[in-house]
Amino acid sequence: MKKILKYMAVALAAIIALTSCSEEKKRKALLPNISGKAGEVIVVIDKGNWEGVVGTALRDSLACETPYLPQREPLFGLVNVPQNAFTNMFQIHRNIIYVNINNTVTEPGIVIRKDVWATPQTVIYVNAADSESAASIIAENSAIMVTTIEQAERDRIIRNIKKYEELKLAQTVRDMVGGSPHFPSGYKLKKKTSDFIWIEYAIQDVTQGILVYQYPVEEGKQMLSLDSIIENSNEILKNNVPGMFDNTYMTTSTAVRPGIEYKRYKGLEFAEVRGFWEVYNDYMGGPFVSHAFYSQDGQNVIVLQGFVYAPKYDKRQYLRQVESVIYSFEWAANEKEEQKD
Repeated sequence: MKKILKYMAVALAAIIALTSCSEEKKRKALLPNISGKAGEVIVVIDKGNWEGVVGTALRDSLACETPYLPQREPLFGLVNVPQNAFTNMFQIHRNIIYVNINNTVTEPGIVIRKDVWATPQTVIYVNAADSESAASIIAENSAIMVTTIEQAERDRIIRNIKKYEELKLAQTVRDMVGGSPHFPSGYKLKKKTSDFIWIEYAIQDVTQGILVYQYPVEEGKQMLSLDSIIENSNEILKNNVPGMFDNTYMTTSTAVRPGIEYKRYKGLEFAEVRGFWEVYNDYMGGPFVSHAFYSQDGQNVIVLQGFVYAPKYDKRQYLRQVESVIYSFEWAANEKEEQKD
């Protein structure tokens, strides 16, 4: 009898969970699509706090200079909206930070919610009893807030890519390394060898490129160290990405040392490198971001490198777009499982 009751309880819990999930899907299906420009964040806060320590903390965290860009560009564009003006028009914005400063707050901190008034939306609530506490909470949670909004922006780009993607390009990459990013419509294959693929989207004065290459693991060497990644990258770029003139080729700029972070995203562990590329013996250059990780058999290092050339324009959004492409990488087996689901 106890076993029967236990199974009934488990079954009931499963039914409740499925019902809740179904109701949540229905709710989201009724939500309007988000509004707002890419990289823009609505900050709901009264004017006094926006101009005081709370606003300063928000700008220091979210509107600081984007690293590894040749021009000064803020990480995000912040738009202040006072609480009394936060109407339906603003509630459907893509990214919202709602600052709640009230002496009745008993649980100070941040709360992150998705799809509150629109979809796909990210809302971050900052709850504090007073302005000084709010500023401290923002400073302490700065990295989480930045990462949350950055990933939300990437996820939206990836979602759009998957709606209109160049499937043949993904198969070309998959055949070489066992997996592939998703490539947006308009990207074209520029070059392919046995261990190097160059794919790009080019319009007048703007080029967004994705390089996919691999090289053998050397025993006893730290293959995912910054120096090793740059050394191998420069050799491959020299041999595969020529410039416009003789004895010119793409390479990593030495004017500013690249930065490296070790990350994990959707089960994939990789080294993320950011820096500047340039053309040796020429004046072309721009920002790049790359992901380096081991092949599934551990025999090779695979590198996905996104770069931007847009000398007449700001580059933050162009770089975020190619960065989103390389973040969309999936092993072939994982992609098949996802399609089944």
